[in-house]
Amino acid sequence: MFTGIVTDVGEVASVTDHQGSLKHIRIHCAYPAESIALGASIACSGPCLTVTAMGPREGGGAWFEVDAGAETLARTTVGGWEPGTRLNLERPLRIGDELGGHLVSGHVDGVAEIVARDDVTGEDAWGATARFTIRAPRELARFIVEKGSVALDGTSLTVNTVDGDLFTVFLIPHTLEVTTWGDRKAGARVNIEVDQMARYAARLAEARLQGY
Repeated sequence: MFTGIVTDVGEVASVTDHQGSLKHIRIHCAYPAESIALGASIACSGPCLTVTAMGPREGGGAWFEVDAGAETLARTTVGGWEPGTRLNLERPLRIGDELGGHLVSGHVDGVAEIVARDDVTGEDAWGATARFTIRAPRELARFIVEKGSVALDGTSLTVNTVDGDLFTVFLIPHTLEVTTWGDRKAGARVNIEVDQMARYAARLAEARLQGY
């Protein structure tokens, strides 16, 4: 489990394609090498991926490798990653850790699209903020609710407004600075994971209507 609170921005170092059904990906990060264990889970811009190899980097930080299978490639943006792609990284939640965002499983539901980015330039030292308008996949739109939570590229965000399959999120300067969102523009695709509570509530309502 994760919280959607990004703890590092990593970078894809290499991608090896195995007959189109599997990609082997090496990622550079700032995490200490000794803190990463083989078989550990790391959320990489949304998808929870398993560490298959790791080691220290000269000058500090570490590299780790993950494999992305056919299901992950079909449901997420991982298939479009290439050397230089920046990724929001988060280590798993540990018992006793502060739950700063919301419960995120790392099981991406689909890919959403940024329709518009509206920047508000600060006139003081606080810097710029940005409002993003996102189009959710139609089958997921019913799980997006005003003032609810949603994970986009592994970042826990609060939904501001909802209009059909469109919704908006507002990012403060800190979030733009410490995640990949500062680079995001209209037309970009982002991994989306809907709030688990919204999913369960919708399923219970469906079951009641069907007489289960």
